[in-house]
Amino acid sequence: MSTTVIPDAPVRTSKTVESPAKRRQRLSSGTLIAIVGLLLAVAAFTSTGTSRIALSDAFDEIKLPTIEVPAVPVVALAAAVLLFVGGFFVAKRVPKPYSTWLGVLAGVALLVGFIVWVAADAPLPFTLTNQLNGTLQYATPIMLGAMCGVLSERAGVVNVAIEGQMLTAAFTASVVAGLTKNLWAALFAAVLAGVLSAVLLGIFALKYLMDHVVLGVVINLLATGFTGFMFHQLVKDSPDLNAVAVMQPVAIPGLSQLPFVGPILFVQRPLSYIAIVSVVVVWFVLYKTKWGLRVRSVGEHPHAADTVGINVVGTKFSSVLLGGVFAGLGGAFFTIGNSGAFQTTGVTAGNGFIALAAVIMGRWHPVLAALMALFFGFSRQLAQTVGPLQTPMPSEFLQALPYLITIIAVAGLIGRVRGPAADGVHYVKGH
Repeated sequence: MSTTVIPDAPVRTSKTVESPAKRRQRLSSGTLIAIVGLLLAVAAFTSTGTSRIALSDAFDEIKLPTIEVPAVPVVALAAAVLLFVGGFFVAKRVPKPYSTWLGVLAGVALLVGFIVWVAADAPLPFTLTNQLNGTLQYATPIMLGAMCGVLSERAGVVNVAIEGQMLTAAFTASVVAGLTKNLWAALFAAVLAGVLSAVLLGIFALKYLMDHVVLGVVINLLATGFTGFMFHQLVKDSPDLNAVAVMQPVAIPGLSQLPFVGPILFVQRPLSYIAIVSVVVVWFVLYKTKWGLRVRSVGEHPHAADTVGINVVGTKFSSVLLGGVFAGLGGAFFTIGNSGAFQTTGVTAGNGFIALAAVIMGRWHPVLAALMALFFGFSRQLAQTVGPLQTPMPSEFLQALPYLITIIAVAGLIGRVRGPAADGVHYVKGH
């Protein structure tokens, strides 16, 4: 009896189909990168001479050399890299690891090309240490506000009220510092003000099921009106409340003496150190603790979390309250952390909304949101650094650049991202 051997059927391999949303993200990102590359290519033709980039400033004990590079070829090379990356994204789909590295390459090319362009034939060198030091200063309140946003939105509560929370905390810190002459007491009061604002957000969003976005706008308006009224009633004409000290930079022994990185990372104000530590703390509690797992579960699928015994509303509320701590710290930066007395209701200057944009651009991840905060801080500091260089770009445009980037991010032009599935969705037990 003979047996018939049936050959193995050929294995069909199929390529992963690209979703319409991913395709739109790839095309929009690639087009945006290519447009920036074209603008930088045009800028290359306007560059002349050499660009000087100083690695230390006049006050550093250790003087590092000033780098001189020819402007035209460097800017043209950076433009070519941007055009290549942008065209590559538009032409074909790029696997995940390679797309990340190409994005990093495009970012580095943009920074190098832009810095060399603004420093071309300038009367003064572009001081890189001042730029990076100022970046961390500007990024500090944004980073702290972003930690507030990550904690709230990971639990499913949309927090548009970060601006109002920070404004209230800034006013409270200034008043308490004027009354007690103690900056640490003022910092504690700022945290308390941020938590109380978070209580307001949590009660109306979770108990009374008010629309999260509308509630955030209301809290922002309430904070503006309250601080403005109290400023004119208490602070404006009071010499004691207008005499507020500022936290001074603290140098970490040994590390602050390191060349280049020492003055940037290890000679900062206390709130800048706190902001860096906060990123690690938020990452740890969200991804390495049982409480963090519960927070992420109620933000993704609250009904499933409820079936395993998680107190959904209580977990959401606790996460919002913890976010209020970081909003309070971020608000304190605008008074006792940097400038002193509370002078105007516009002291926060929209940093709460920029922090929310950093959360979105950072895909609701604390580390990525912190990196986006540094990016916003870098763009804000640019206006200060390039001011003396007599750059052809108006300084007003550089000052508006962070807000322009915020609009681009929120509009999804750099690629739409998916937030927590239950973000902004009301939860009622049993429904």
